[in-house]
Amino acid sequence: MRNDTDDFLSLFLNGTPLLDVRAPVEFAKGAFPGAANIALINDDERHQIGICYKQHGQQAAIDLGNELVSGTEREQRMQAWQQWWQANPNGYLYCFRGGLRSQTTQAWLREAGIDAPLVTGGYKTMRRFLLDEMEACIAALPFEILCGRTGCAKTRVIESQTNAVDLEGLAHHRGSSFGRRPGGQPTQIDFDNALAIAMLKQRAQSPARVLLEDESKLIGRCHLPFSLQDKISTCPRIIINETLESRVQVTLEDYVVGPLEEYRQHFGEKQALHYLWEELLAAMDRIRRRLGGLRHQQLRQQLSEALAVQAISGDTGLHEDWIRTLLSDYYDPMYDYMLSRREGDIVFEGSRNEVMAFLEERQTPDA
Repeated sequence: MRNDTDDFLSLFLNGTPLLDVRAPVEFAKGAFPGAANIALINDDERHQIGICYKQHGQQAAIDLGNELVSGTEREQRMQAWQQWWQANPNGYLYCFRGGLRSQTTQAWLREAGIDAPLVTGGYKTMRRFLLDEMEACIAALPFEILCGRTGCAKTRVIESQTNAVDLEGLAHHRGSSFGRRPGGQPTQIDFDNALAIAMLKQRAQSPARVLLEDESKLIGRCHLPFSLQDKISTCPRIIINETLESRVQVTLEDYVVGPLEEYRQHFGEKQALHYLWEELLAAMDRIRRRLGGLRHQQLRQQLSEALAVQAISGDTGLHEDWIRTLLSDYYDPMYDYMLSRREGDIVFEGSRNEVMAFLEERQTPDA
């Protein structure tokens, strides 16, 4: 029999399978990456038991819970837990505080011959651990910030490095008004949890430096910790410089071609272009005030024409026109202003290929 554990660090560093038996509504508000939610009580049952607890006390609530989760309901949940445990024999289970729900699940599984250890303190304690450790990591890790205008492919560089944290990947967003992705973003709590775990894993590697992409305080709707915002504005910088035409091609790939493939995966071939069309036009409309009425109207018309041609022939070439104008007249001035407010020393500056070569050279033991 394995013991219950409060070794949260090992759980997160090792990616230990976690069974969350909280109600679905609790899980939806915030969870840990990869955790499976197979609830002991569903949302409606939780509501009923909560009312009973307030009106009649704990024992009455326990009795009602046993009544609601019995017979076929209990058997179905037992079967789901058993199937999960067969697939994840090294897992642990938890509820919100490591109390009655997880202990009940543990007892039922042991009756079926399954050793199901608990995470002591449950979700609440693990969440507190992650928030505290994230702040410790932010304070201690030696960050460097990858900068560059929109279309420099900063995210591609980040994705290629083992000593990097992909903030946009964790936020499931490309980091601009045009950055929304199908499937939406994680909740703020989910983002915080994933970011904390990514920081823990970097700290465990004892890196000479950790690479982050230059970001503002928000990635879509996900808010960066204030301490991390401060680090991004003051840490040493690596700057990518690419030509406008190179950045037009990267932006075309990142905002049109790539998203279309994602929409195909989510909505199927027939609906993909329709969803992309709606989202690109909505993104253009979101920055209407900052563009100004006339420029917004012109760019929106160019975008609509490009989408119409793409729908007929599959040709994406016309998108280059509105992208080029948007980069040179809107994103570049905005980014240059933001970059001027960064305080960190410049470690290296060059093209994307030169930056990649610089980073690879520093991965050698003597670097």
